[in-house]
Amino acid sequence: MGNCQPTIVPYEDFDVVADIKAIRKACKGFGTDEQAIIDILADRSADQRQEIKNAYFEKYDDELVDVLKKELAGSFENAVLAMLDLPIVFAVKELRKAMKGAGTDEDTLVEILCTATNADIAMFKEYYFQVHERDLEADIEGETSGDVRNLLTALMQGDRDESYEVDEELAESDATCLFEAGEGSFGTDESTFSYVLASRNYLQLQATFKIYEQLCGTEILDVIENETSGTLKKCYKALVRVAKNPQLYFARRLNAAMKGAGTDEDTLIRIIVVRSEYDLETIKEMYLEKYDVSLKDAIKDECGGDFKRLLVAICH
Repeated sequence: MGNCQPTIVPYEDFDVVADIKAIRKACKGFGTDEQAIIDILADRSADQRQEIKNAYFEKYDDELVDVLKKELAGSFENAVLAMLDLPIVFAVKELRKAMKGAGTDEDTLVEILCTATNADIAMFKEYYFQVHERDLEADIEGETSGDVRNLLTALMQGDRDESYEVDEELAESDATCLFEAGEGSFGTDESTFSYVLASRNYLQLQATFKIYEQLCGTEILDVIENETSGTLKKCYKALVRVAKNPQLYFARRLNAAMKGAGTDEDTLIRIIVVRSEYDLETIKEMYLEKYDVSLKDAIKDECGGDFKRLLVAICH
């Protein structure tokens, strides 16, 4: 939505041979020149990084990923490896990781699926099968239950209205339905909330939220806070925040990843790497506006070493 700006664009003077030689040199001998790796990867587009990967293998008969795994460690290694995947491939790996093993990382599922466009959803399904030889919808159905499963399954259909048209009568009707499904009744009819939030276009939803507040005197996020709980509440809040301002939603996610004790490095990597070629510049603006500190300064305070340097470099 709106005019979104990236931080990484294709490097104009791209010279794949020079890049692979520089990376080879950075990894040879005693110690690794991490700064050289950062300087190259953080200034190349995802497609250019794919070219680097392929050319490296052709010239040196070594997989660049394997070489870097031996040379790097920790969150820095994870971030570098994330950059060597196409964003869509990295996203489906994150989806699988969120559902593998005991328990489900629902926060990651919510972040990825509740912010996806119809085109994203179609690509997730296709690439998830390519990479994992598994059916994404079946995995989501197997890992979730109840209203959360129903909502995520609805989102997985990828048929949200993505027009920019607003129907005021529909907004009024939806606002009334949401009131009757929540505040206006004993108990909550989650299916109404799920249907409206998963199917309407973002401008339509904004109109609905505005009318709801005028009719009922309550902000929609407060209604969700009071009427729902657990993962479903997280899904609904994400969908509302994304409808209002997707880049502010990601700024909030980044802030939450750095707040309190410990840092959620996985979330930092996922958002900063995946959004870098789409809207990270705009997310940075939202971050500064919301938290009165730049995203770069927040990263510098929370992260250390080469990991910090790489993230700051991606933020440009």
